[in-house]
Parts: sequence; C-alpha cells; structure tokens
Amino acid sequence: MRTLFFAHRGSSATYAENTRAAYLHAIAEGADGVECDVHLSEDQEVVCHHDFELGRTSDGAGAISSRTLEELRGFDYSSWKGKRIPDAYGARSAQLVTLSELIELCVAAGRPLGLAIELKHPSPYGRRLEERVLEVLMKNGWDPESSRIGEVRVSLMSFDPDSMLYLRESVPSEFLCQLVADVTEEAVEEVLAFGQLGRTAVTNVLTGALNRGIENIGTGVVGIAGPGKEFVREHPEQVSSWISSGRVLRVWTVDALADATYLTGLGVQQLTSNRPAALRAETGI
Repeated sequence: MRTLFFAHRGSSATYAENTRAAYLHAIAEGADGVECDVHLSEDQEVVCHHDFELGRTSDGAGAISSRTLEELRGFDYSSWKGKRIPDAYGARSAQLVTLSELIELCVAAGRPLGLAIELKHPSPYGRRLEERVLEVLMKNGWDPESSRIGEVRVSLMSFDPDSMLYLRESVPSEFLCQLVADVTEEAVEEVLAFGQLGRTAVTNVLTGALNRGIENIGTGVVGIAGPGKEFVREHPEQVSSWISSGRVLRVWTVDALADATYLTGLGVQQLTSNRPAALRAETGI
C-alpha cells in the first residue's frame, strides 16, 4: 500500500492553518488528503478552526462557540502568518472556511482526495457537533456506506472515545480514526481553561480517555489508529500490534525526514504533515 500524505490543517507550514489558502495549496501541491478541525459556532455552523478560542490564530477573542458565523467571518485568520496570499487562494476576508466550503474545495480538485475531519471536544454543544457534521456531509452528497462524496474519501476523527462510539452507529468503523496521545502538561492546561475541573480531575479524565481510546482501536470500534509520533516511539509494541491486527495507522504531526523514515519503516500507512509535498519529496515515496 502506498504511503499517503495528509496536509495537517492544510499546508500549514506555508499558509495559516485551517485557512482556504492552506487547503488550496495542499491540493495544488498534490497532497493525498487534507485534515481539518471542526467546532460549532453559536448559530450551529460547522467551522474549520483548531483552537476552542480565537486569539492564537486570529485578531478575534473569545470562544468559537460564542460567535455566529457572520461574526467569525469578520476576523483576520491569516495575517499572523506573515505570508502574502495569492489572489487565486482567496481574499483575506475569505480565509475562514466552513466544513461545507472545504468539502466543495476538495470535490473541485477533481481527483481522489482524503478529507480527515477532527471533531474537537469537549464541545459546549455535546453530541450536537457529531450530528451537525453528519448533516453537513449528507447535504453535500455523502454516501455513508462508502464514506465518499464523489472522489473525496471522508474519515472522522477525535481524541474523545465516546465520539467514536457515537459515530459508529452511523459510520462504518473503517472510516473512523481514534486519536491517541500520552497525557501531557499542555493537554491538561488546555482542558483546565474550561474551568470545570481541577488539575487532578482533568489528568484522570484524560488518562481515562486515552485508555478507552486504545480499547476502541483494539476492539475494532475504529479501523484507523491515530497516534502522535511521540506516542509511536514511546509505545512501539502497542503500535506493532495494531499494524499486525490490520489497523490502518495515521500518525501526526510528521515534518522531519527522520520521523517519516522511522514510521514508514514500521509499516505506518498514512502520515499527517504540515509540509506534505516537501516531506514526500524528501522521502522519495
């Protein structure tokens, strides 16, 4: 099986992550697929943005979930990168994309392309996020059995094991990807920002989610295992058992040639990278 290169939040080493420019550049460079992160806006639109808050990658402030789509479109999502956007990649005001708009960009590529959608949790709207993502997919002509929209192959991902269990009722397991990573201080801090739990409780919740995520992979709730590259190096026997059992591995975020060489040597089939075209050229795959 040929190694597939997914563009992490688009070609985000070149253009601002999760923007129209990053996705169009990834498609133009020949990426095998693109990866996005999705949240619900206040008016229940599915928007592509990584963080729960606006501040890091835009000139806005506050939670994505507290703004309408119209309000979200009023912010600048690309200038922080310091890279001029070619006219062909859209105006600065058009860089925020909804999931539906990203699907349109993928379909317009006119070639086989993967679309990996990460559902970001904890969402203030709970499983409404899953419901809205499925609604958007269906509205765009998605066939659940093949998980395709034309030549676009759709997979759904989350760190939340309950999200995968919920989606398994509607989506075949081969198109579900359980993301896993060891619990880090950074992950704990991200959840602490919600202010609902203390540090010990958050650590316990994340550890429990990791263990149940590993169980989802082992029991076949999902067909794709999505570990970070650090997890792979820390748990080689676990990863080897997944490969041996027929699971597809989609490893993130792989930018260095040494990591790509190591992972493909293990038999990893899919690499998610901020620089997919350059990494493919370096590996010669």
